[in-house]
Amino acid sequence: MVAVDLGTGGPKVGVVSLTGVIAWSEHLAVPTDVGPDGSATQDASRWWDLICDATRRALDAGVVDRSRVVAVSCTGQWASTVPVDVAGMPVGPCQLWSDTRGGPHSRGVIGGPVAGYAPLAALRWIRHSGGAPSTSGADPIGHILHLERDEPEVARAARWYLEPVDYLSMRFTGRAAATPASMAGAWLTDNRRPDVLAYDPVLVRASGVPAAKLPPLVATATVVGTVLASVADDLGLPDGVVVVAGTPDLHSACVGSGAVLALQPHVAISTTSWISCPFPKKKTDPIRQMATVPGIVPGLRLVANNQESGGRALQWFRDTVAAAGDPTGQPPSFDHLTTVAAGVAPGSGRVVFTPWLAGERSPIDDRTARGGFHNLSLRTTGAELTRAVLEGVAFNSRWLAEGVERFVGRPLGTYRAIGGGATSTLWCSIYADVLGRTVEQVADPVLANLRGSALIAGLSLGAVTADEIRDLVPVAETHRPDPSATAAYDKLYAEFPKLYKAQRRTFARLAR
Repeated sequence: MVAVDLGTGGPKVGVVSLTGVIAWSEHLAVPTDVGPDGSATQDASRWWDLICDATRRALDAGVVDRSRVVAVSCTGQWASTVPVDVAGMPVGPCQLWSDTRGGPHSRGVIGGPVAGYAPLAALRWIRHSGGAPSTSGADPIGHILHLERDEPEVARAARWYLEPVDYLSMRFTGRAAATPASMAGAWLTDNRRPDVLAYDPVLVRASGVPAAKLPPLVATATVVGTVLASVADDLGLPDGVVVVAGTPDLHSACVGSGAVLALQPHVAISTTSWISCPFPKKKTDPIRQMATVPGIVPGLRLVANNQESGGRALQWFRDTVAAAGDPTGQPPSFDHLTTVAAGVAPGSGRVVFTPWLAGERSPIDDRTARGGFHNLSLRTTGAELTRAVLEGVAFNSRWLAEGVERFVGRPLGTYRAIGGGATSTLWCSIYADVLGRTVEQVADPVLANLRGSALIAGLSLGAVTADEIRDLVPVAETHRPDPSATAAYDKLYAEFPKLYKAQRRTFARLAR
């Protein structure tokens, strides 16, 4: 099958079996246009062109007999919005999950005096959907209101407002459709009954978005349709290839990690970071910005949360601090950085790095929070700074993990680690020591979402069952906590949340 993982940095395209074996993959970069007005957009037509080109290359390479391709499945970024016409062609750029131009309109819907929200309005949203629109406007409701009220030409041309994965499905099939999972970031479905394939009329009316432009809902992990004959001819696909409904990257990460049964956790060390597990109940923790959303396996939802800086913290350090120390001014490789960090004892000379470089969302919601190195001295080395970044990201995940454990009401067990950061054996080992939990480093962790998208197709077509998935996902290495390292990290971690509490008012003052 052809699997697509549409990340913010651009799509990955793969040829993957329905049991998750990756035969071929390619990553294609797409730039983001960021403006001073809060805009963050990408060209959705460019995504499609790159995905088509990669699919042709994959099939022409002969990695699989093209006649054996039976399905297409897409996953990727969510809480982003593509306005399209009746044929599924974009009539404006995609507003990414970080686009905040709709903030004033969102605040008009739900803004108020309690942490920025009107209490009664927020309670209504949470009771029905489990979450609420962001007052920043960085979600589909903010995006749609911005287009409808500020860009009337785009709004007039738009027949549908689609999530990116649903846009790709429509380009393949010609059919506009979404799922409770793909629309989770819009908070417009009644998640008390995820089996009801309809938008909540109370929430749609309260949001002010045009109901007629919301795509019809189909069940998650089901077939949307078949690839259009014109698209199949263009790509060299056989007749009758089915397209499985698209899923957010949270869902494909869960399946691609193999942690699909109740309370099996996974940690993503990607550009951003999160900790999730399947959970049987609808639940919301508005303080820690955590909620359950419709899942993949019947009867199970997924814990959803997000930390704004994961692997991007190491990228920032490499491109600024480490590059500045190189005589050529060139950034070193990530492998070089982790090799340097491996030579430093756990604890990095008691230097603590806080990775809130883009603010934070969970377990505290503070967009003014900023990162820093703490407890530096004249003896602090560059190698200690490097390791402190790895440890600081892990400390932040432990802070989140404690919130997740309170949320689900019990300690979590063995973590599956995925994402670009999980390619580092050292970083996975640090995670095990900081969390005090066994961490299983998934093989090819940067391709976990491609694998997950294919396995979701396998579930929908009956090729695999949920009980089989954990064993279908290979583990490259298992990391168990080292008691001496864990003891050292416990002392430093005890200071980590206190650093935020001590500085939060300073962050707010400096952001004015």
